[in-house]
Amino acid sequence: MAVRLQASISPLTFTKKFARILCTNISAQMSSRLPHTINLPSQLGEPVKVVAVPGISDSDFRNAIESSLFKQWLKNLQTETGILANGAMSLKQVLIQGVDMFGNRVGFLKFKADVIDKETGKKVPGIVFARGPAVAVLILLESEGKTYAVLTEQVRVPIGRLILELPAGMLDDDKGDFVGTAVREVEEEIGINLNVEDMVNLTAFLDPSTGCRVFPSAGGCDEEISLFLYRGHVGKETITQLQGKEMGLREHGELIKVHVVPYDKLWRMTADAKALMAVALFEMAKRQGLLHDS
Repeated sequence: MAVRLQASISPLTFTKKFARILCTNISAQMSSRLPHTINLPSQLGEPVKVVAVPGISDSDFRNAIESSLFKQWLKNLQTETGILANGAMSLKQVLIQGVDMFGNRVGFLKFKADVIDKETGKKVPGIVFARGPAVAVLILLESEGKTYAVLTEQVRVPIGRLILELPAGMLDDDKGDFVGTAVREVEEEIGINLNVEDMVNLTAFLDPSTGCRVFPSAGGCDEEISLFLYRGHVGKETITQLQGKEMGLREHGELIKVHVVPYDKLWRMTADAKALMAVALFEMAKRQGLLHDS
């Protein structure tokens, strides 16, 4: 009686075969996206390689490296106060990890930068969440001898809670219209019209070496905020009408409720860094005689 032997594949052989297939698939994904090389004037002869994790499409990769967010970050590295300015650090590689498109532009960009301290040869922390410049407005309304601040209550998924904060928003383009953006955000989130001429840039009081912006989370995010002040006089009916008003662009998922609080209690009623920074700048500017009572 003939005995037919059935061929079998050992677990080790299967594992090696699967690993080859996996590597081939990853290589196929990466092969269509050749590493992009950048030559920075601040480190001539040391080209920077830009690559992406598997899953980033070719179009997203191109959008990322051509975005104003990425270009501005590279520019910041090489400014007078940039980390590449004195030659003590070098940028070796950038790994694009995530790209979120807002219509035709890059809204959010996440990447990891390999920045080396030349003295120690060690990497410095380099995970970056890029979202670019933004604005916020401290609105103070005088009514019947009392000063009120206008805040918004919004759903903030990243912190998992509602928060009272200043009206604020990102710049929608590369033109740098900070004042215009601030006025537009107030109209969208509060529902009141402000005159551009009445806006005071509080961050402009900072020393020029700071760039006249504030950085709320520089350890992981590039966001830089310009803080503005608006002061006006209104009747009591305006305060009543604003309180609890529902606003926001619902088609964009904005669910906003307006709150009006006494200004002297503002610093204890919000955990919003923008509001607290604006209060500090406002009070110090008054103390230094840079602002006068309206």
